[in-house]
Amino acid sequence: MRPRFLVDSMLGTLARWLRITGFDAEYRRDADDEDLLGEAEASGRVLLTKDRALTARAAKRSIRVLLVEGEGDSAQLGMVARSLRLGLDPSNSRCPKCNGNLVRAEKKLIADQVPEASLNAFEDFWVCEDCGSVFWRGSHWSQIVSTLEKAAREV
Repeated sequence: MRPRFLVDSMLGTLARWLRITGFDAEYRRDADDEDLLGEAEASGRVLLTKDRALTARAAKRSIRVLLVEGEGDSAQLGMVARSLRLGLDPSNSRCPKCNGNLVRAEKKLIADQVPEASLNAFEDFWVCEDCGSVFWRGSHWSQIVSTLEKAAREV
């Protein structure tokens, strides 16, 4: 079973990368420690944090928690992947914005939401079922792949 994550306010970028690699990662920007602990306990999600005190409190309550170390996207993602033995595959991405499911979209249905140059240059598009954001593998894709390859070397 694939782990689901609860990510604290210090690791918003890590939440996005986990989503890009297909993991369900809820991000709580403004939650206090007790709210995070309660949600992790109730949902069974793995709590990801850089806060040592929060890590200790979670462990005392037998909540699955991982103290994330390292600086930078690839180092943190690689550390999580190594610690939990995760594969980093972007082929089943979730919405990096809201964590919703992405589904393939027909070009004609999203044409008014995509820049004309991108619409003409690319064939594959995905839309988030929750927030409606549209995604495609544009010029940024090579940077995404590069970051994931670097993270995989951290594993």
